[in-house]
Amino acid sequence: MEITVEHRPSYALGIVQLQGGESVKAETGAMVSMSGNVQVASSMQGGFLKSAMRKVLGGESFFVNTFTASGGPGHVSFAPSLPGDIVDHTVSGDLYVQSGSYLAGDPGVEIDIKWGGARSFFASEGLFLLHLRGTGCVLLSSFGAIRKISLDGSENLIIDTGHIVAFDTGLEWKVKKVSGMLTSLISGEGLVAEFRGNGDVWLQTRSSQAFLDWMIPRLPTAHTSSGGRGGLPGIIGNVLRGS
Repeated sequence: MEITVEHRPSYALGIVQLQGGESVKAETGAMVSMSGNVQVASSMQGGFLKSAMRKVLGGESFFVNTFTASGGPGHVSFAPSLPGDIVDHTVSGDLYVQSGSYLAGDPGVEIDIKWGGARSFFASEGLFLLHLRGTGCVLLSSFGAIRKISLDGSENLIIDTGHIVAFDTGLEWKVKKVSGMLTSLISGEGLVAEFRGNGDVWLQTRSSQAFLDWMIPRLPTAHTSSGGRGGLPGIIGNVLRGS
């Protein structure tokens, strides 16, 4: 399996080159294009119960698609739903990934749901993380660009919870408020995650929740004209174009 990422960081496209007989699995709806000799099979990963838990608790799709090159080499390309970046990472052991950030990966990497208790309450992402384990390459996606930060134990790292993509399981972490309640209200900052130890953290430069908080008050209502500035489609189009 050979992976390349093009059109980074705003509208990234992950391209997976497969040798004959090789496979890659992905969330439903992630595929953009594929060779004519690539076969697709849909299944529930880990059975009905685990698939239901991934759907309800982790926000992932109920079914997983497996793409296999038949009769020779082939390719499959993938992209996330939101404008943003893609990185490829080789999992060798365990990795925690925020809900919605797993795009595709080697069939040898298993995906489970990790309960982190109240400390894992990452804003709108909920109380559960995706727990990747095994060995193989995966594609992680984001809203905005992705930045990888490596910690060597000499200092702690604080990240807004809405900007976390993934992190090594060996890191110690906790979720807390920036400061007191009054400071949080005045500063506009809510929950942050503090990481310490040795390992890597991947963050995204934009927050989907912050984007929704900005956009929703600007959406047309029953008391406004749906035709002004093109209505809802026009507003979303202008936002995505940056106008």
